[in-house]
Amino acid sequence: MSDGSQIEFSEAALAEYRELLTHYPTRRAALLPTLWIAQREFGWLTPEVQEYVARLMELPVAHVSAVVSFYTMFHRKPVGKWHLEVCTNLSCRLRGADRIVDAIRKRLGVEVGETTADGKFTLGTAECLASCGTAPMLQLNHDLFHENLTEESVLKLIDELVGRDD
Repeated sequence: MSDGSQIEFSEAALAEYRELLTHYPTRRAALLPTLWIAQREFGWLTPEVQEYVARLMELPVAHVSAVVSFYTMFHRKPVGKWHLEVCTNLSCRLRGADRIVDAIRKRLGVEVGETTADGKFTLGTAECLASCGTAPMLQLNHDLFHENLTEESVLKLIDELVGRDD
């Protein structure tokens, strides 16, 4: 994308987008799932990708950018292969989320919002991941949840991820 090439969905992503539109009463209503397609396709939502989505959906760029900046699930900069988002809402915080974040920071040598130099890990926080009964918890890559965390268990998770080749 930064090499000056044209930003466009692949044929498969464009077909998925067109099919997606059939499930919504208006294009605007399909913005969130379209942004998911774009993020999957391009890795993150650069201003150029946001402009492309706005043109594709016939929406103002400001509207698309406002949605991207509101939802933490959309990345405005590259993230690592393993995106660790620790819930820091009240229940998780009361049960040790700050200690979990500190343990990850120290192990990976990054601050919240940063990615390791090798591009493998990004540390983030989330306002609420809706798992108060199993706090503290984290979300890994938007789809894997690790609950009842301790400093030891989160460091073990990181060690397991370091050893994976996928």
